[in-house]
Amino acid sequence: MESFIIEGGHLLKGTITPQGAKNESLQVICATLLTSETVTISNIPEILDVKNLIHLLEEMGVKVERHSKGCYAFTADNLNLDYLSSDEFVKKCSSLRGSVLTIGPLLGRYGKATVAKPGGDKIGRRRLDTHFLGLHNLGATFHHVEGRNVYEISSPQLQGTYMVLDEASVTGTANIIMAAVLAKGTTTIYNAACEPYIQQLCKMLNSMGARISGISSNLLTIEGVEQLHGTTHTLLPDMIEVGSFIGMAAMVGDGVRIKDVSIENLGIIPDAFRRLGVKIEVDGDDLFIPRQEHYEVDSFIDGSIMTLADAPWPGLTPDLLSVLIVVATQARGSVLFHQKMFESRLFFTDKLTDMGAQIILCDPHRAVVVGNDHSRRLRAGRMTSPDIRAGIALLIAAMSANGTSRIDNIAQIDRGYEDIEHRLNALGARITRKEL
Repeated sequence: MESFIIEGGHLLKGTITPQGAKNESLQVICATLLTSETVTISNIPEILDVKNLIHLLEEMGVKVERHSKGCYAFTADNLNLDYLSSDEFVKKCSSLRGSVLTIGPLLGRYGKATVAKPGGDKIGRRRLDTHFLGLHNLGATFHHVEGRNVYEISSPQLQGTYMVLDEASVTGTANIIMAAVLAKGTTTIYNAACEPYIQQLCKMLNSMGARISGISSNLLTIEGVEQLHGTTHTLLPDMIEVGSFIGMAAMVGDGVRIKDVSIENLGIIPDAFRRLGVKIEVDGDDLFIPRQEHYEVDSFIDGSIMTLADAPWPGLTPDLLSVLIVVATQARGSVLFHQKMFESRLFFTDKLTDMGAQIILCDPHRAVVVGNDHSRRLRAGRMTSPDIRAGIALLIAAMSANGTSRIDNIAQIDRGYEDIEHRLNALGARITRKEL
């Protein structure tokens, strides 16, 4: 197990470029299972979750070629279908959250898939009901295998239909789309997720011969086709990493430029930081965050306390609430954070409290942060990263703290952020990776 040793108090200055979007990469890599032809994808982040998914596809029989850093070609022309029902496959899927995105493509192309409870962040229940209900609407049947605790899903021919999703699940929407593109007839999905990741998936599938309309809305129409062909695709920059860099620049920046962020695909992320008083300048497709001597939390028009809550796109992504909470600890003013989607994602705030932050955890979903306006810097400490996003938030806190901190279980951070310590050290941070 590895740890980060962080010497706090060093200002960041310079330019940093975000990696390709992690969540998009997991979707489009799995979508390569829908065709026997080659699909080439660029700007893939070489992070732990993505590497593990690529390795899983290789073991399924997908031919993978790495053309250059971040550029891979996938050819799924000879899958080992027996392996897909093996205990080894099930075991690997159970440790990798992204494996759930293989269900739709395998069911759509081959008529069967095996599902284990997927792994990933320890942030509360992440149910698969939306996936299952959507695929059931397309005609799939489910059989629970008691001894192995897996579901075997099958359908000789998926049939297009109209459905209203019980929630706007991103991965659920992606799985249903990937199954429906090869279904017979027309599928209409209402209350579909419409995040940029889903938009990119739909655009790539259309370039492969799919017929998807309504892209960027929550009402998708999919006309099934007989087969898909190869294509090339480039990932968007990772909006969660962009938001993480905004948070770092606000807390410990001395003028940081974030390059090529695809501003039109950031939604309200910059405005969420602006509500905390963070100054953000737009320069072409770059963001520049000047040094923040002070930043003051806005209030609502009627003067009531600011509340920031996650919501389906185009609302605020839940993946950035952890970073926003850390930034708020040094703001002037108070803010209520409401994390609606996961019941244990705010539990990391006890580590910030140990560092001197003033945070009231109201319940598993709500926390009030009382900012101290830089009058009292956070204290260094030793902590453990519980998930990807809390991990990067703790890293930001440690970079701003007095003294030297240690973060254990940094494999969680590596799952979502590529080579993060070297990229931040190039801006002036002092972060060292240590093997326990």
